[in-house]
Amino acid sequence: MDIKEYFARISYRGSHNKPDLGTMSDIFQHHIQAVPFENLSIHCGERIELELEATYNKIVRKKRGGWCMENNHLLSWVLKTLGYDVTLLGAKVFVPEHDAYPEEIDHLLLKVVLDGKSYIVDGGFGMAYQMWQPMELISGTDQPQTPGVFRFLEESGTWYFEKVKRKQLVHNQGASTSHNTEDEVCRRIYCFTLQPRDIEEFRGCNACLQTAPYSLFVTKSICSLQTADGIRALVGWKLTEMKYNYRDNMDLVEIRMLPDEEMEKILKEKFNITLDKKFVPANTSSFSLF
Repeated sequence: MDIKEYFARISYRGSHNKPDLGTMSDIFQHHIQAVPFENLSIHCGERIELELEATYNKIVRKKRGGWCMENNHLLSWVLKTLGYDVTLLGAKVFVPEHDAYPEEIDHLLLKVVLDGKSYIVDGGFGMAYQMWQPMELISGTDQPQTPGVFRFLEESGTWYFEKVKRKQLVHNQGASTSHNTEDEVCRRIYCFTLQPRDIEEFRGCNACLQTAPYSLFVTKSICSLQTADGIRALVGWKLTEMKYNYRDNMDLVEIRMLPDEEMEKILKEKFNITLDKKFVPANTSSFSLF
């Protein structure tokens, strides 16, 4: 594994001699705009591995993306290699359908301590709830970013991560029956504690999330990538492109349903992904990712 090869993968040409906040933020921004959040392996008959070398080969050499346990595991190696103080944390992702958090951790994120301050670095959430910069771990303070206003709330040692939602202007609304039907002002994203974790602690959820019939990642094929001013996402056959803060605190959303014969072309053109095996799209869950 070669840090220069990783930098070439994310098109990062900046300085990396000093482990400071500016360098970390710049690398992070390049990562989320180059490496998709995706679970396509599940829908190609492939297994998602936890081993760092397998993740490196997949994301860096094969130019694929990954989910949290791949993106953030790789980012932890990158940041440690550059001299940052990195700790793995485990989170529980909020499930709006049940209005609850799960009992077990199902999300990997990173804590980085820098100049006496703690930051959360999470390059593996994807969709419209992906942070664009590392966030300082402070409770109750709005932290505005291009995707919207994020914040942490701490209660009895548990930290809650949430995002204030913007309104959406949806072109060709007929392409989506569920898009923008929620009236919620703020979306809870996940909760976590500061208990340090080891990658081995994620083996159970890594296996469950790609095999359990009720898993969102089994019921939906997902590929999302942050762009210079928004995101694009392919969920099942639905291609959604969003431009953040298009006007008056409103995001512009364009939706298109794709035929099977266009899927391979769109994955290549929009996400720079070429798959080794046949991809079978899936979208059998009503859960909204926006």
